[in-house]
Amino acid sequence: MQVSVIENVLKLNDEIAALNRERFEQAGVFVVDMLGAPGCGKTELIESTMIRLAPDVKVGVIAGDLATQRDGERLARHTNQVVQVNTGKTCHLEANHVREALKSIDLSTLDLLFIENVGNMICPVGFDLGQSAKVGVFSVSGGDDKAAKHPQIVLESNVLVLNMIDLLPHVPFDADVFRADVRRLKPRAKLFELSALKFQGIEQWLGWLRQHLSTDRRAGRSEALTT
Repeated sequence: MQVSVIENVLKLNDEIAALNRERFEQAGVFVVDMLGAPGCGKTELIESTMIRLAPDVKVGVIAGDLATQRDGERLARHTNQVVQVNTGKTCHLEANHVREALKSIDLSTLDLLFIENVGNMICPVGFDLGQSAKVGVFSVSGGDDKAAKHPQIVLESNVLVLNMIDLLPHVPFDADVFRADVRRLKPRAKLFELSALKFQGIEQWLGWLRQHLSTDRRAGRSEALTT
């Protein structure tokens, strides 16, 4: 009986995600689901990206969190297309959360939409939200073993980010170990190493985003993603 319930929940989520994806594609908006642990710098990376892409790229955000509106309020300084979703005891966003949030977002004004998932390295990975791409965010402060301990983020993400590289001289993080774990799990993984706070190494990340924001973005973008 439990298996049946779980299957029904995932099936319903996937059906709503498909509707979200159709809406995003019709609007020509590139949608990025940001996955990562609490404190890995997802909000910082989104904010730095918005600063660097402005004013040419119009960005919106659906900010997921267990409680508080702090991330939404922070990002609202850079765009008026922000919705905060508080999930309470639920450790991830679901497709229906996104669908409800879209009632307050005007997709016709956007080029890029970030979905900042709840800070968690396990639960969000298995839920399709209708996104164009998943981005797994790791941090130097989180330890060099996190890719090995949480392989599904590596396997399911279209690209990976190692954030906070400005802290490398100050913390016991072995970048070679981290890279080796990533390559073992996914030999062709695209990995951006950067500091969102210091804007260090951020240009490659921005270049990847711009690649999917060309004038013909309304057709076939998902097929062009690097996996």
